[in-house]
Amino acid sequence: MADIKSSSSPRIPQAPESFWTGLLGQSWQDSWGAGAFGFWNAAMEYAVDSAQRTILFWDVMRQRGNQYLEQHARTVPHVLSFEVELVLDGHRLPRPVNYVLVKVVPPKGTQVDVKKRPFVILDPRAGHGPGIGGFKADSEIGVAFRAGHPCYFVGFTPEPDPKQTVEDVLVAIGTFLEKVNELHPDAVGKPTVVGNCQAGWAVMMAAALRPELFGPIIVAGSPMSYWAGVHGANPMRYTGGMVGGSWPATLLSDLGNGIFDGSWLVQNFENLNPANTLWTKQYNVYAKVDTEGPRYLEFEKWWGGHILLSGKEIQFIVDELFVGNKLSTGKIQTSTGERVDLRAIGGPIVVFCSKGDNITPPQQALGWILDLYKDVKDIRAHGQTIVYTVHETIGHLGIFVSGGVAKKEHSEFASNIDLIDCLPPGLYEATFIEEPGERGEDKNYIATFHPRTLDDIRALGGNDLADERRFATVARVSEVNSAVYGQFVAPVVRAASNDAIAENLRRLHPLRLQYELFSDRNPVMTAIAQMAELVRANRRPVGTGNPFLALQTAMSQQIETALDSYRDTRDRLTEQVFLSTYGSPLLQSLVGLAPSEQAPRQRPADSAHQIASVHQRIAELKSRMGTGTPRDGAIRALIYCGMADATFDERAFAVLKAIREENRSDVSITDFKAAFREQYFMLLIDEEAAMAAIPDVIGRQSEMAQKLLPLLRRVASARGPLSAEREARFARIAALMNGEKAPRRPRSVA
Repeated sequence: MADIKSSSSPRIPQAPESFWTGLLGQSWQDSWGAGAFGFWNAAMEYAVDSAQRTILFWDVMRQRGNQYLEQHARTVPHVLSFEVELVLDGHRLPRPVNYVLVKVVPPKGTQVDVKKRPFVILDPRAGHGPGIGGFKADSEIGVAFRAGHPCYFVGFTPEPDPKQTVEDVLVAIGTFLEKVNELHPDAVGKPTVVGNCQAGWAVMMAAALRPELFGPIIVAGSPMSYWAGVHGANPMRYTGGMVGGSWPATLLSDLGNGIFDGSWLVQNFENLNPANTLWTKQYNVYAKVDTEGPRYLEFEKWWGGHILLSGKEIQFIVDELFVGNKLSTGKIQTSTGERVDLRAIGGPIVVFCSKGDNITPPQQALGWILDLYKDVKDIRAHGQTIVYTVHETIGHLGIFVSGGVAKKEHSEFASNIDLIDCLPPGLYEATFIEEPGERGEDKNYIATFHPRTLDDIRALGGNDLADERRFATVARVSEVNSAVYGQFVAPVVRAASNDAIAENLRRLHPLRLQYELFSDRNPVMTAIAQMAELVRANRRPVGTGNPFLALQTAMSQQIETALDSYRDTRDRLTEQVFLSTYGSPLLQSLVGLAPSEQAPRQRPADSAHQIASVHQRIAELKSRMGTGTPRDGAIRALIYCGMADATFDERAFAVLKAIREENRSDVSITDFKAAFREQYFMLLIDEEAAMAAIPDVIGRQSEMAQKLLPLLRRVASARGPLSAEREARFARIAALMNGEKAPRRPRSVA
């Protein structure tokens, strides 16, 4: 044996048992020889490692299947990483829905200020179960807790009330907000409501119907203008046209005996990236099976939690939103005839989107602003404050689950929510200036809000008139196809459907079946579990320099490239077919879309009451320019100084809060917001008259004026030395307060 081991020739294995002995425990070098050629050694090392990883991979799939069954058996299969307490059950409302309101219990050691406005997070009901907003400690809930706010969560059970509608859900959201307001009567402001993805449009609609209940609204990755996008990207918006409208959703609901399986929505997401769906996600587990399993299972717990919608809900969503695109032009009405007009929302609206999001691109997240308003003056006339920020790269799910996003964007929104609530009406872009953390470990950011115009949103890209006509044609075709289906096919399908057939069809859905097949319900997987235990006890991972491991990586990259190429070709052909089919003048004429230079969807006109209200408000503010308290005059002077660049910075707001605490002021955020907006509008209406009246408001050469000047400079210089323009404006303020004749200044803001 000694001679054989020292030989330069490799020893050929005698029997297959030697491989399994090495695989499950005994060192293969003992039976194959330590003097084997390097290539042969590398091959056998890789073979052992690959076989072990294969067994461990299928054991992870087994755990995933068992986890799916456990979640499926739960009443509310959420994935929140926080404890919760039930507050209201939507099943018991006069119009029952499968939504619940819970209070999130602060983690141990978390300090919550009951006087701070509560945060209410709504998760999307787009095929998956609830909990993505509190999936991790670094989450929307987590950052709200760290900012000291009480937190509530609106989730849902897997099965809807068969009769519930989207309108019922909106009513329930209003009821939940009533309860939160009732539980926090001493809060500094109305609740901040966060709507993720599909929950975003639900929050916006509910706030339009019940604006008095809502404070600031944050909509993250939420599609609001469904036709919007750019050529060469955003293929999901063509789906409705490629299937002929909304009738497939009706068919699937009928096959489900009035219930729509959310797995079909998840399937749409999966189809967007076949490389990730068919290969990368699973390969990543196989390649890193020693460490990747827990992270993969954590995500799959949510991704595989498929839920149901009522047939009425999905029909509304597809007809009114996805295909009809009626929300952003105020064409949706409730059962009582009330119009859902997003311009009625009273609190600030924060829109968070990303260029890397292929499900809700920036055009769909922000296009509703272009649909509703003529310009920024129109936004101000409706008293609305809209803030947006566009991430450069993060994907759709990263908006909700990325720890980096939570620590930056969501954290900054949470910590500056009172500043956002006090911003004067208009359109702003939020930017975040990076600064090192105090301990050099974490990074802090300074939030700055820059005034923008509608042209800044148009610069992101969007539809032209021809595109709008194409999508309008899809909506008309959808109506025709739905009518044909409803008249000739639906009666047969509904007569043949029942609960048993519907349940079996759901269980046989490919996305559901892939979980159940590889659970412990499959006897084969029991053997996998036993083999996995042996492998873990005798794991033989291959070295990183192994050439066969490099070959494996290269092959994986080739597979990804091929699937990506297929996706790109598919999407390009889909777009070409869509554009040519629905751009056909013949088809447009057949569905009744007359040739016109005007867009098929028109911005909603202002009501006579709205116009009269604006004129009345202007007259009222003009008459009151010379009246008010010294505080009103100080706020007016501060806004005037800031109009040099009209940018709002959290550092100035922090100084204002410090001054408030130093002087033990009892002015609430609500009162300050009202005063700030009033003084801002006075300056917009007639800057010269408003400035000339400051001495009358504060008092010429008064003790109050001399006391206010240093405080105003302190706030104005919070972010650094004053610019020349700001210094000139401050000099004018000082001259006015000292009773001197002050020079006129040109207006810097329209």
